[in-house]
Amino acid sequence: MHKTLNQTWDLDVFFPGGSDSPQFAAFLEQLGGDIELFRGRLDTAASPQSAEDASGLQALVDLYQGILKRVREADSFVGCLAADNQHDKKAVQLGGKVKSLYADFLSSLTRLDPILTGTPDEVWKTLLETKPLNAVAFALNERRLQAKEKLPPEQEALISDLAVDGYHGWNDLYNTTIGKFRMVVEENGERQELSAGQAYNKLHTSDFAKRTERFEQWEQAWAEQADFAAEALNHLAGFRLQVYKQRGWDSVHKEPLEINRMSKQTLDTMWDVIGRNKGIFVNYLSRKAKLLGLEKLAWADVEAPLEGGTKTISYDDGAELIVEQFRNFSPRLAEFAKLAFDNRWIEAEDRAGKRPGGFCTSFPLAKQTRIFMTYSGTLNNLSTLAHELGHGYHQYLMDDMPALAQEYAMNVAETASTFAELIVSDAAVKAAANDEERIVLLEDKIQRAVAFFMNIHARFIFETNFYDERRQGLVSVDRLNELMVSAQKEAFQDSLSSYHPHFWAAKLHFYSTDVPFYNFPYTFGFLFSAGIYARALEEGAAFEDKYAALLRDTGSMTVEELASKHLGADLTQPEFWQRAVDTVVSDVEEFMRLTKDKVQG
Repeated sequence: MHKTLNQTWDLDVFFPGGSDSPQFAAFLEQLGGDIELFRGRLDTAASPQSAEDASGLQALVDLYQGILKRVREADSFVGCLAADNQHDKKAVQLGGKVKSLYADFLSSLTRLDPILTGTPDEVWKTLLETKPLNAVAFALNERRLQAKEKLPPEQEALISDLAVDGYHGWNDLYNTTIGKFRMVVEENGERQELSAGQAYNKLHTSDFAKRTERFEQWEQAWAEQADFAAEALNHLAGFRLQVYKQRGWDSVHKEPLEINRMSKQTLDTMWDVIGRNKGIFVNYLSRKAKLLGLEKLAWADVEAPLEGGTKTISYDDGAELIVEQFRNFSPRLAEFAKLAFDNRWIEAEDRAGKRPGGFCTSFPLAKQTRIFMTYSGTLNNLSTLAHELGHGYHQYLMDDMPALAQEYAMNVAETASTFAELIVSDAAVKAAANDEERIVLLEDKIQRAVAFFMNIHARFIFETNFYDERRQGLVSVDRLNELMVSAQKEAFQDSLSSYHPHFWAAKLHFYSTDVPFYNFPYTFGFLFSAGIYARALEEGAAFEDKYAALLRDTGSMTVEELASKHLGADLTQPEFWQRAVDTVVSDVEEFMRLTKDKVQG
């Protein structure tokens, strides 16, 4: 791979001119017209009553999928513009327009539901076996079943319309407000004003005093945003709870479980297995405290680097490392990563004005993806880059499939990304030059397990308890802080000396209106990928094709069906999850062995 890679992405290939693009304006105009056309077609369509009516349904499905691809294209474009430059007010306006068009589209789709539910069961079964409807049979059947559990179409359409300026509006306002977030730090005697993303990267310094001071600043900065954040969170939750109440849904987990195509039994089994294995991770946290010269870790210390763990990796070297290690597992995955680096599919530049976090988004018409992050050379940054490339590869494998067959859920999306992370981190550990380097690399891997098993578990516990209280009325800032600390103590088994009360304000995942309970899918993806990775190590090069087949099926079955078909595993039972946890436990056991002589007592 050539050196000096460009760290900014190319968006002009989609619509030149950014938020001022006349081509994008025309694209949105055409999209709005086609959504109206779709709505009109649905208004005059009737439910198929025999197999001979397949062509009429197919025409509606074709129009549906064409609009879906264009909505995704538009949403990805404005999302990239807004993340790239939080001062781009035109991008925010365009984002509002795209959300409005998407709401119109969702509103129109409610008119498809009675067409699907009005089709007799036997006719429906026959229709789904005809080509090309059979290629999207799962998605259509899923929509038909879900429609039977929702309100009448006109009421669901009203909810979608009201959500634009209500539900989604609170999410937009949160993102806009956080775009103005600034934290002032001193670096080499100079005063720096950092955005949220830059400030977060600065929290993980090896200097204890500086780390503690910065974390206190971070907590205080979010305390100053807390009144607004609480308002946004309360109203988002209130909107959801009212919708659930009207639909007659009792559990706040029903919608996220359906979105992630998994059963409550699978979710409960996963958390139960994790809970039964937390002891060794508590021991790891205790060992890390001793290695850092502390009696107990504080929240700010959990992700702190060990001595020798602060070396930086340049973007070019990181890219080369990722491609090389991907190639050891899968030449196709490596070629995809090289394609992304060489063609400016990645925005990684460390500069002010960018939104925090990282993401990968797809452009289904162009059959390309774009990756967003802020790369400052840490091991964590390298992991994020590999993670997002995993997302991109997943989409790359599905580019030739019908739009509805590409609609895979967040939990299996996190599987591909976490799998890519594992390839990089595991190869790095095995290639370590000595025990000191191996300890640092192992610790980086274990940190991610702690995040998935404990940090994200805390988020899940917090949200579940918050929604229980929100049913009774608005939840105050003080109470949100109490709920957050209580959840963190439970998830970390009270192994830390201090916690992060305002984490609920700082974590944008709580404010996402795309996927409610935007937390457990990460843990599912981490463990599911760990189980898949263990299988890949057993089967060697032959597993590459099986892995690709599994990813291509992610939009066409439940996670239980996916695991059964491709892995011969039952996700509702603890065995698969325990084997997956064991792969992580082995890392902790090696870390404990290598560090045993480095601590007193």
